[in-house]
Amino acid sequence: MFTVQTLLEGKWAIIILMALTIAGVFFRCWPVTALALVLLVFTISFFRDPEVTIPADEKVIVAPATGRIVEIKPVGETTMVAIFLSVFDVHVQRAPIAGTIKAVEYRPGKFLDVRHPQASAVNEYRQIVIEAPDSYRVTVRQIAGLIARRIVGWCGEGATLAKGERFGMIRFGSRVELFLPAGTEIVVKIGEYAKGGETIVARRN
Repeated sequence: MFTVQTLLEGKWAIIILMALTIAGVFFRCWPVTALALVLLVFTISFFRDPEVTIPADEKVIVAPATGRIVEIKPVGETTMVAIFLSVFDVHVQRAPIAGTIKAVEYRPGKFLDVRHPQASAVNEYRQIVIEAPDSYRVTVRQIAGLIARRIVGWCGEGATLAKGERFGMIRFGSRVELFLPAGTEIVVKIGEYAKGGETIVARRN
């Protein structure tokens, strides 16, 4: 499935690749045509935005992104669950809980490969803090990578999100980190594949 919102994020790349494909056909330059067509199909596929089945249980926290769980560790008074998004994964981010965005922070930085040990500390990121009606808070951090040079946020401070609602995306390979309060039961393991807005990663007591 595709949505206008996500396709608009890739409009210039799609337009340019379509033009190159047409030009290749017109001038009968088949290598250019083939390459442009492959890249066009890949780019359109990258901006796909499939529907998901969002768990109704208010106590469960869903994955904010689609990708591989690569790290689970304590960070201060929280537990961090990190998800690696390859260039083949859906890159739309979704709210892990229902609530209001209480804070938005953007930090410019480097563009290391997100698998680099220092990427989380030094790369460019955008993070939001979401607070549920009962004051339970989570933080979601979108981290740019070596290829991903643009972090998109569709919702700002004060916005109210339903669980699983789209709030942004990262263009191409990247990393998303979810910070959960101490005492939250983590139900996923490193190595598992998560689907944004659908996979249950944790459960509140």
